Amino acid sequence: MDTAGDQGKKYKRSDNAIPDFEHLFDEEPPPSHGKPRKKGVGRLYYKRLFSRNKGSVFLSLFMFVLKNLPVWVMPIITANIIDIAGAGMTEDTVRLLIINSVVLVVVLVQNIPTHVIYSRISDKMLRRIGAGMRGTLIRKLQHLSITYHKQIETGKLQSKFLKDIESVDALNINLLKVLIPNIIVALVSIGISVYNSRLVTVFFLVIIPVNVLVTQFFSKRMRKKNHQYRVENEAVSARFTNMLGMLPVTKAHGLENEEIAECDKNIRELTRKGLAVDKTNSYFGSALWVTTNLLNGACLVFCAVFALNGFISPGDIVLYQSMFASISGAVQTIVNVLPTFSVGFEAIGSLSEILVSKDVEDSAGKKKLSSVEGNVVFDHVSYKYPNGTSFVVEDFSLDVKKGECIAVVGASGSGKSTLMNLIIGFLKPTSGTLTIDGDDITTLSLSDYRHFISVVPQNSLLFSGTIRENIVYGLEKVDNDAVERAAEMANLNEFVKDLPNGLDTFIGEQGGLLSGGQKQRVTIARALIRDPKILILDEATSALDNISEYQVQKAISGLIKGRTTFIVAHRLSTIRDADRIVVMEAGRCVEVGSYEELMQKKGKFFELKNLNDMNYKIAEESLGEGAE
Repeated sequence: MDTAGDQGKKYKRSDNAIPDFEHLFDEEPPPSHGKPRKKGVGRLYYKRLFSRNKGSVFLSLFMFVLKNLPVWVMPIITANIIDIAGAGMTEDTVRLLIINSVVLVVVLVQNIPTHVIYSRISDKMLRRIGAGMRGTLIRKLQHLSITYHKQIETGKLQSKFLKDIESVDALNINLLKVLIPNIIVALVSIGISVYNSRLVTVFFLVIIPVNVLVTQFFSKRMRKKNHQYRVENEAVSARFTNMLGMLPVTKAHGLENEEIAECDKNIRELTRKGLAVDKTNSYFGSALWVTTNLLNGACLVFCAVFALNGFISPGDIVLYQSMFASISGAVQTIVNVLPTFSVGFEAIGSLSEILVSKDVEDSAGKKKLSSVEGNVVFDHVSYKYPNGTSFVVEDFSLDVKKGECIAVVGASGSGKSTLMNLIIGFLKPTSGTLTIDGDDITTLSLSDYRHFISVVPQNSLLFSGTIRENIVYGLEKVDNDAVERAAEMANLNEFVKDLPNGLDTFIGEQGGLLSGGQKQRVTIARALIRDPKILILDEATSALDNISEYQVQKAISGLIKGRTTFIVAHRLSTIRDADRIVVMEAGRCVEVGSYEELMQKKGKFFELKNLNDMNYKIAEESLGEGAE
């Protein structure tokens, strides 16, 4: 069986090909979710992201200029051929036609290799940036504390990961393949026009900014509408996630219509805000199209007047009309894509709400453990939540030797789960110290430390896959004998032997094809195979019926041998064999002792035990009457 220490050594990333962009977001956090953030935050972060890849950007743009030469050269050659034909046959006519034809062929043919190289450079860079954004977000979410995850809805996180990163991808593509290339097209076309006629160029530069004015008129409104739509979309995503989680409750209470009505209300609001975005974009696109075509017509008339007055040749009409169309088209493309930039910058600002968070578990410079004995000491530990007004655990002291079994009992809200979260490292003591084998837990690399502990929670956490995959989750190269041994110790064979594929049976999403007791025993097998030195059982049988609880209890009895164990129990008779029982009340330890000692003392534990037994008796009688 692979030990936790072995697994800790194995878990090292040998080749991190995906870039990490988290350092680019070293900035004060924007305002909380749903509220307008500081203007320009998205642009600030994107500027940093862009500068990270400036070498590839410049190389790809150089290749773009080469591949795009036909766009600028063909109008020049067309104008030359028209002028040659207009001048009549001379001794230079054939030579000039051949030269122009050869230049045209060369310029066109070179487009093939240069376009392939341009695409390879730009596409590879865009894919890496997209992968980097996704990888960075995943790493950040893994490093953020449990407290942070409890404060943000899963649906909002899903929306950020899927929709916002998709918007950033669109922003990257439009920047590299639309915005900057079209700026280059416009600048080169202006340069060609200046070289041939400064007067015509002045006309261009006077009327083209009209496009920019139209864009400025709409941009602020588009930014506001996109922000509102993004926030509402996150709210709908969160609502959908909650709806899926509440489906059993909804159907059990006949609340389907009420739930549908509430979701319809959210969807209608999302649709309304989406239509507002569409309406603004529609007005913008239409106004821009009309403006552009009016300007094209003005250019044609202007060049015709110049040709009639002998300022330019007839061929130059084609050249300038092509250059103006190129400049105007580039400007129109640029302003058309600006709504995408507004959405993209809004998405980056949205992602920054996660990426700038400082509520992380930082193991940098912390002590890395190669082994754990299991000695745990609480020394006057107190804890209250960051925004809390009172302590949920106060002045708690306890010296636990390796191999001891400690049960923690108390009413709901007495601080039991908080103590477990402190041991796991999810929470840090507000005051006092918690040491593991003599080391302050705040000085340890929590990632390494957690390779030596296992947690069996109240609600079994399983994923869609096989029983075997759930048992070996996160471990590498686990031999079949170790899996079989863990399954046997967890009393899985009692039901696995009847399954069609044994341990390789698919158990559905969140283990939905198994009963509560079966799921809990899979969770116990997952804990066993890690051979933990510290074991935490957080009300591991509270959601089970009597038969399932008995079976799980048998599995637990094999699990705790030789390990430092902390048990949070709801049925107090099940902790009779614990070395010591800690009784919690309002965050304080009010009693400590063995089962017999506390029962003889007839204090708080005695009261809890009698009340507990009475509640179970009433519950069993109620179930019996219901069955009759």
